[in-house]
Formats: sequence, C-alpha cells, structure tokens
Amino acid sequence: MDLLRISTAGSVDDGKSTLIGRLLYDNNALTKEQEELIEKKTAEKGLQDLDFSSITDGLIAEREQGITIDVAHIYFSTQDRKFIIADSPGHVEYTRNMVTGASNAEASIILIDARKGLLEQSYRHYFISQLLRLHTVVFCVNKMDLVNYDEDVFLKIAAEVKQMTAQFEHSTPEIQIIPISSLKGDNVVFPSGETSWYQGPTLNEVLHEISSKKEDEKPFRFEVQNVLHVQNEEFVDFRGYAGKVASGSIKKGDEVVVLPSGNKSTVKEIRKYDRTFDEAHAGESIVLSLNDDIDASRGTVFSLPDEVPSSDKTLDATLVWLNEQKGVFGGRYQLQASSRTVQAKLQQIHYVVPPEKPSLKVDASELKLNDISRVSFKLAQPLFVDAYANNKANGAFIVIDTQTNNTVAVGFVE
Repeated sequence: MDLLRISTAGSVDDGKSTLIGRLLYDNNALTKEQEELIEKKTAEKGLQDLDFSSITDGLIAEREQGITIDVAHIYFSTQDRKFIIADSPGHVEYTRNMVTGASNAEASIILIDARKGLLEQSYRHYFISQLLRLHTVVFCVNKMDLVNYDEDVFLKIAAEVKQMTAQFEHSTPEIQIIPISSLKGDNVVFPSGETSWYQGPTLNEVLHEISSKKEDEKPFRFEVQNVLHVQNEEFVDFRGYAGKVASGSIKKGDEVVVLPSGNKSTVKEIRKYDRTFDEAHAGESIVLSLNDDIDASRGTVFSLPDEVPSSDKTLDATLVWLNEQKGVFGGRYQLQASSRTVQAKLQQIHYVVPPEKPSLKVDASELKLNDISRVSFKLAQPLFVDAYANNKANGAFIVIDTQTNNTVAVGFVE
C-alpha cells in the first residue's frame, strides 16, 4: 500500500490538531480508546463539538496551555493509502520544529484562520515548504463556520495565497486551496453542504491523489553503514557492505565507484538476510559484495561511474539557523550528511532572505534563530553530496557546533 508523508503547519490556534483528529475520525482510523478519550476530554471542557485536538496534543504541558509545542507523528491508513502526519507547532519561535517535521514529507498542509488571513507564519511555512521541494502544498482556510461560510472571505484569502506563491520563480509546488471547518468537518473528508459555491475536492481527496516520490529515478547513492566480515562453512572470506540505498537503483553486475578513494569494482551480490536479489531500489537496506577487495568503511559512498556526486571542497547552501547562539562569519563547524562528517568553516554569509519577501536579499554578518540564508562553507574534505533540487536524499546536511555538540542549522545544497 502506498505511503504518503505529510507535514502540517500554521499559526497558533489555527486548528491543526483538531484537523488531524477530524481527518482520522471521519476516516474511521481511530481506536475505541481514542474515541473514548475524545468524548472524555469534550465532556471535561463542556464543549458541544468533539475535541479532536486531544489525539495529537499528547503532552501534559501542551494540554494545559492549549498549544502544541513539539512535533507529533501520527500514523493512520485508509483502504487505499497509508499516511504519516507530522503535526508541527504554530509559534514563530518553533519554526525549527516545522523544518524537522517537514524534512521527510512529500506534502504540506498549511492552515489559515479564515478570520485572520495570511500571517507571518504563513509566509514562513510556505517558504520552507518550497525550500524542501515538497510535491504539493494544501492551504486549508479553516474555521469557515466562524465567518458563516462566506465565499467572499475565502476568495479574498485565496487571492492572497496566489499572490504569495507567485513570488517564487522556481521550485513551486502544486497548490490547492480548500475552505474547511475542522471542528464541523466541512470539506475535510466529506463535501460540505454549507459551501455550495465551492466545487473543488475535499482535503481527503487531495491527499489520496498526490503521487509518491520516485527516488528510483535519481542517481544511485549508497552509503556504507557497516562492513561485514564473515568466515564460516557457508561464507568463505565473505566481505559485505551493509547500508541503505538512499536513491536510485543498483543491479548485479553494475560497475560502481567507491568514494573517496575513486576505486571501481562490479557488484557481485545483493543480499537481504539469507536471500539474494538481482537488483535493489531506493529505500531498501541491503548488503552489497563486490568482485574486488576494495577498502571501504562506514561513511564510504558508492555511486555509478557516470553519476558521481560533487567532490568540491567549497559548498554553497541555503541554511536554516536553528540555534539561539548566533552563527558567525569565519565560524568553524562540523557538517554531517547521513553518517559522513567533515570539518568546515563558514566562509561567507551571502544574504538572509525574509520569508514574507523571498525576492529580497538582506546583507548579514551573523545568523540568528530561524534565519534563512545563502552561505558558503570551506570543507576540509569533500562531503560527496548532490544539489538538493536534484536529489533530496543526498542533498541535505546538518551543522554541528564542535564546542557544544549541538545541531545549530540544517542546510540544503545548492
């Protein structure tokens, strides 16, 4: 069954958690215990409508404050598809959590309060969605019940959304704009009788129509996680390289390049547990054995000869700063892509981009929490990454402060 990963985002009290609860409830994806919890919390609060937010706002602090303060992952399935939803916080200071929640997603749901329209966080969330090259972004104009399902209110917000998305010249995801009420259930799973003026799909229909990413079409990337040496009656002098196919595919007999050494060999065997296969695809964890005795260890990268990743020691990237301690020009950090790590120097901060004005480039000498910037690093050794736009699976990295060992930023290779 096909799997779709979704992130949700919005400003404070836009109804993200309620929307997710409604989506699960109307898809009959809740357990009996969860339904009983909803009824219990609804009664405790004296509400007339079911309190679906109790499903995702699981932390005590969240419930007491009535907000979501961490990324909650929700798993559910329908007859046609499996879903993983990352419910991200709404506060502006938790933008880093939204980046975390959306990092593995293929689609994003951005909620907009029909009474408020677009806010700063709306611009920031869409900026991050297009930065992460998400396939589809669904804008849900929520709480339509509180504006009497007014078509003019929806059309005004829809025009603002289109004006915002038009500012991005490249990498624009597919856009859907839907009027909903997560509390009442309008246009979430079932069409609403209150919005006869809206003839588009429901949120549920859109989520079922989104096509999953095809990482098999990307360049072959395989990083060694462990080297297996086996000596017994069945395996004589066996050496296998265990890891996960990050992107692309590999077949028995294919020639591969081993990086950083640059040595070449051919694939002798592709193994999973006690079975062998003729080929392997993106997302599969396998053990590769080669026809030649190649020196490889954890972090070694295998690729096809005509698809070798960049070996440059200068790395240009878009950076999202995640730490309260500022990033500074000339600062020394450690970059990590998967299990590969290199020492690096922040060689240049080209500019910072305000999400609400993506065409504006603001000069900066330091990076503050939630800043989105274009930078250059000088690397001690090549990191063997791809441009994020061409291969998401091998185009992102994290920045680690070597003094505190904290992750201070996430980067996307240009």
